[in-house]
Amino acid sequence: MTFTTRPTLRGTFGMVSSTHWLASQSAMRILELGGNAFDAGAAAGFVLHVVEPHLNGPGGEVPAIIATADDPAPRVLSGQGVAPAGATIEHYRSLGLTLVPGSGPLAATVPGAVDAWLLLLRDHGTLPLSVVLEPAIDYARNGHPLVPRIADTIGTVQQLFEEHWPTSAALWLKDGRPVTGRFSNPAYAATLERLVAEATGADRETQIERARTTWREGFVAETIDKFSRLPHRDSSGEDHAGLITGDDLAAFQATWEDAATYDWNGHTVAKTGPWGQGPALLQSLAVLAELGDVDLDTAEGMHTTVEVMKLSYADREAWYGDGADVPLDTLLSPGYAAERAKLIGSDAALDLRPGTPDGRTPKLASIATGNETGDATTGEPTVSPIGETRGDTCHVDVVDRWGNMISATPSGGWLQSSPTIPELGFCLGSRAQMFWLEEGLPASLAPGKRPRTTLTPTLVLRDGEPIMACGSPGGDQQDQWQLLFLLRHLGAGLDLQEAIDAPAWHTTGFPSSFYPRSTEPGGLVIESRVGKDIRDELARRGHVVTESDAWSLGRLCAVRKEADGVLAAAANPRGMQGYAVGR
Repeated sequence: MTFTTRPTLRGTFGMVSSTHWLASQSAMRILELGGNAFDAGAAAGFVLHVVEPHLNGPGGEVPAIIATADDPAPRVLSGQGVAPAGATIEHYRSLGLTLVPGSGPLAATVPGAVDAWLLLLRDHGTLPLSVVLEPAIDYARNGHPLVPRIADTIGTVQQLFEEHWPTSAALWLKDGRPVTGRFSNPAYAATLERLVAEATGADRETQIERARTTWREGFVAETIDKFSRLPHRDSSGEDHAGLITGDDLAAFQATWEDAATYDWNGHTVAKTGPWGQGPALLQSLAVLAELGDVDLDTAEGMHTTVEVMKLSYADREAWYGDGADVPLDTLLSPGYAAERAKLIGSDAALDLRPGTPDGRTPKLASIATGNETGDATTGEPTVSPIGETRGDTCHVDVVDRWGNMISATPSGGWLQSSPTIPELGFCLGSRAQMFWLEEGLPASLAPGKRPRTTLTPTLVLRDGEPIMACGSPGGDQQDQWQLLFLLRHLGAGLDLQEAIDAPAWHTTGFPSSFYPRSTEPGGLVIESRVGKDIRDELARRGHVVTESDAWSLGRLCAVRKEADGVLAAAANPRGMQGYAVGR
């Protein structure tokens, strides 16, 4: 028997895996009350807003992929908010900016997470809103134990809070120190309680729709409108007012969309469309299909995966963006994958090499260079090169006894991303930092456009039936770590927990999605559990190798339905927060 840090759970009733044990158990409670996977996923999502405020919040976003027991076709729930109507390149340039700041009011897109969770409940849930929100309200009102990383995060930005963000200092500091121990957020509890109180109507769907209207057009929108107009310090070093208005919130609604899919090794892998980075995982699988099997326990196999990921992420930079003319069919075609596979040699590539699908010329940002500065306010880049956690995201997967399944990756609205709105108990997000302030790029800033997000949940099907939901926090690393997991689990046959526990690595050899948008040519971050002989060989091939802590890379969650109907789940031990539950 192979040793794993914890068992792969198996049962028949329901399984949950998330990045925090309280969210996992809250979702399981909803399943025990008779709710389905979508009720449970939403309950976990709202709890994550409360218990992982340094990793996500109500002012952030969430993409999800679902499949229902009645319809196995994967559907994408887009809870990614858009740029406000006033967010033009000209406006930012007029302020002397060449990049969207990584924090502060100017970095905010319209909050999308809450509307998306409510849309999921309206269309596919079964329980009343009050029941689904009960765990989150209880933890916000009566308190929950803070994980140590929250205090560490607050401590990193304490001076910013004290000198420039007094409303954040009021919530997150006590007696001049970061809050610790049992923590409550009465303002956010009151926000949720008011949503429930105003969610009236003759039936469940009408009640939820009224809660959505209250959020988008009522007291929440009014309060955000007023607060956003106040100048605050951001990562540019200057004070700027935000651009989000009540009209922006009223105009935004979460949407349902078709998934992007690729057939690989007898499975269909489903991702968001190329408004997010998800298809980069599909492109990596397509190129690997041309190269044949890789052994991830060897320097050759590690080198190959890194070079494949560089090519996929180069195409992400050149082609992906909301509303862009993305040649996705070509990017995922065998012919194009074969062309890209020929570029992989025995040595590390140090340049960014986007392809020319259909003979088209790629477009790259001219300022996609620089060195990592480690801005503590920008959030999602999950680890520094030495393995120190700087920020992150959340993830939750659920499968129920009927076969409903969801993979969701909530993020944004980090406590360190923007000043706290005191009346609401949360802050706005900073996802607009992923736009470019250059015209003519697929990810150029424009009003009403979604940023090219790094958030990338995954659903896997076999013979047209959903069998697995998985995902990972980690910014640009999310699909890199998921690629290793899929290769090990679906390719090499490792059990869920074995595949999650296995050593991980990722490349930084492309422009970061986060301010200040740095590139580290040849960068390869690898866990120290990988043998020195392999690390030395990778360095000999030209990779700029950084040894990370032994258990520092990867944040995978996964649930699956096995061939005999048994349900399984596993969760990442790194970070000491993720947990799977089920029976």
